[in-house]
Amino acid sequence: MFKADKSIVIAFCTLTVLSGLLFFDRPVVAQDVIAEWNSIKTPPPPELKDVTVDPKTTAFLLLDFNKQTCNSERRPRCLTSIPKMKKLLDFARSKGILIVYSLSAGAVPGDIATDLAPRAADPVITSGPDKFMGTSLEKILKDNGITTVIVTGTAAHGAVLYTASSAALRGMQVIVPVDGISAENAFAEQYVVWNLVNAPRISTNVILTRAERIK
Repeated sequence: MFKADKSIVIAFCTLTVLSGLLFFDRPVVAQDVIAEWNSIKTPPPPELKDVTVDPKTTAFLLLDFNKQTCNSERRPRCLTSIPKMKKLLDFARSKGILIVYSLSAGAVPGDIATDLAPRAADPVITSGPDKFMGTSLEKILKDNGITTVIVTGTAAHGAVLYTASSAALRGMQVIVPVDGISAENAFAEQYVVWNLVNAPRISTNVILTRAERIK
């Protein structure tokens, strides 16, 4: 009886030791991203590139630069992007690039920032975050032979992210000048920029740049 009990004890001790070795040999993994939130290291910034566009096949999208979303109370960062977008707009017009505007719900063309105001012939659409949904944007681009879109606007985590992604998934070349997108805070802009150049299928069609580097 004693021998049987002794063998059981030995077997139990062996299993305990082996289990301990297996446990300590495994890497420690956090339960979820919230548990790791404060320890996550920010990845290095993505590369910005010089871009040369063909005016005949390029459209410049100005998304939701209307007073309801682009204002000092809600998104002051949007207001600071307007001067650079004005220069890019003037450049685009001088080259005959198609200009397309979007509005957030409840806005009218007269609500668009004065420096970026549309002309009578410029298409203006109204939609939610994805400007392809429920609008004629895709038809406008196809009818004009557009294969490249320059995407700017607010919110970075709304209209910019989803419209740029939709364009990329449609096979278009998407150019995003980082000084032409805005949100309530820099983090939202940061994660959008990271996502656009890392998301599967989307990233292969996205180029990050600055307005002055588009030629």
